[in-house]
Amino acid sequence: METHIRYTHKALVEKSKSGDRNAQYQLYELYVDAMYNIGMRFLRVKEEAEDIVQDSFVDAFKNLDGFKYESTFGAWLKRIVINKCINHLKTKRLNLTTIADHEYHLTEEVKEEAYEPADIRKVRKGIEELPPGYREILNLYLIEGYDHIEIGGILGISASTSKSQYHRAKKKLVEIIQHI
Repeated sequence: METHIRYTHKALVEKSKSGDRNAQYQLYELYVDAMYNIGMRFLRVKEEAEDIVQDSFVDAFKNLDGFKYESTFGAWLKRIVINKCINHLKTKRLNLTTIADHEYHLTEEVKEEAYEPADIRKVRKGIEELPPGYREILNLYLIEGYDHIEIGGILGISASTSKSQYHRAKKKLVEIIQHI
């Protein structure tokens, strides 16, 4: 990663580390909308997303000394928000189905199926209708850009389970879209 990208908003971060409330507010204003959108993609409930975002900013500012510019501030904050969303979903007991619970197992290499292009509105509506575990995998992989190894680490599942859940989610999404 280029050095100048990692140091985006460095002056604000450094002022925030020293307790400057104005700098913290400026960082908040820069990132709150993006973090809220992440919260909504995972939780789908406005109030829950707002609470998670607020908690994430509080935790971020409390632990700002732990931010060492190994990524951008936004990426670091995004990770906090995603982890809080996932933990929130886990407390609601919205668990993923394990691969062992199915009558068939996918191999490491999954053949990609050809799909017809879909209207983005139908895709969004279809994602909303997916079971929570499938929606979570799709959000992490397609929207947030995590790979299956990272998703496995985040969710406490294997990379192969993440892959199989992703492929099942994609197949289910196509079925849903065809009926919209």
